[in-house]
Amino acid sequence: MTTRAYGAHAADKPLEAIDIERRPPGAHDIQIDIAYCGVCHSDLHQVRSEWEGTLYPCVPGHEIVGEVTAVGNAVQGFKVGDTVGVGCMVDSCQHCAACDDGLEQYCENGFVPTYNGRVQDPPGHTLGGYSQRIVVDEKFVLRINHPKEQLAAVAPLLCAGITTYSPLRHWGTGPGKKVGIVGIGGLGHMGIKLAHAMGAHVVAFTTSESKREDAHTLGADEVVVTRNAAEMKAHRSSFDFILNTVAASHNLDAYTQLLKRDGTLTLVGVPEHPHPSPNIGALIFQRRAIAGSLIGGIRETQEMLDFCAEKGIVADIEMIRIQDIETAYDRMQKSDVKYRFVIDSATLAG
Repeated sequence: MTTRAYGAHAADKPLEAIDIERRPPGAHDIQIDIAYCGVCHSDLHQVRSEWEGTLYPCVPGHEIVGEVTAVGNAVQGFKVGDTVGVGCMVDSCQHCAACDDGLEQYCENGFVPTYNGRVQDPPGHTLGGYSQRIVVDEKFVLRINHPKEQLAAVAPLLCAGITTYSPLRHWGTGPGKKVGIVGIGGLGHMGIKLAHAMGAHVVAFTTSESKREDAHTLGADEVVVTRNAAEMKAHRSSFDFILNTVAASHNLDAYTQLLKRDGTLTLVGVPEHPHPSPNIGALIFQRRAIAGSLIGGIRETQEMLDFCAEKGIVADIEMIRIQDIETAYDRMQKSDVKYRFVIDSATLAG
C-alpha cells in the first residue's frame, strides 16, 4: 500500500515528502497508523551518511507510537484499536543464543533495524517512522499503557528510554546504590529519571552550570559540574555504577577514578573519533570495568514501558511538524532541545 513519508534521496539532499510502499499485513503482521515518532540523533547520522552504509531513499524514525489498524489472521496478542509502539528493530534471526535469551539486540546474525536494514520488501531495505503507517511482525510490537495525553512523550522511550533502562537494570541499579549519569540530553535526562525511579542515589554530571537546576528537577540528588575539579574529587572511589551517555570523544579516566572497587562505567554513545586510551592501572588496581550496552531486547523493552507507565515516566519533549525536521536536526546538533523532538505524524497529511 502507498504511504506518505518523509525521507532523503541522498546524503546532501534535505528530507522531503515522498510516497513509499508498505507490504500488506501477513499472517503474523500488525499494521500501525503512526501518531508520533521521536527524533533520534541516529536519524541524522544515518540520513546524512555520517554512518557508513546508508541505503536510499532513507526514511528515518525508530521511536514509534500509534494505533493498530489491521492484524494478520494468526496474530493473537494484539487487536485493532490497541495503542502500540515500535522501537529500533523489526526483526532478528530468532534462533541464535541471544534471541533465545530475549536479547534480540545482540542477535548473532544481526537484527533488522527499523530503518536502513536489508529486507525483501520494496525498496529492498526498511523504511522508518517518519511516515503515516508501518507494518511490523507482532514479535517486535510493544504494548503501551500510558494515558492518551502522554503518548507523544512516550515515543522517545522506545530508544532513549530503553537505551538507558537496560544498563541500569543489568548493573543492578536500586536502593543503596550510588549511580552517576554523565550528560543531560536526550539519553541522559531519561537516565536520571529512571535511576531515580529505581531508588538509587543519583548524581548527574554536566559540563554546564546552567543545567544544574534542570538536573535536580529531573530527579538528581546531586549535580557535579565536571569542569570543577573540587566537585569531581569529592566523589572519588564512591560510585557503584556510572552510565555515560555522551557520544563525543572524551577522557574516560575522569569517571573511572570515581568508581568504587568493582564499579562499572558503561558507555551507550558511539563517538565519531575513539576515546583516548584509558589508564589501565586505574582499572586493574580496583577491579573496575568499562563496558558498553545497546538498547534492549523486546521483553526488556516491554518491561521498561510497563515500569514507566506505573511510575508516570515520560520524556521531556518538544513537538514539531514533519515539515520542520531539517530545522530540528540543526537545533539537535547544537543541543538546542529539552530534551527530545517528537514529530506529530498528523502533519504528514499537510
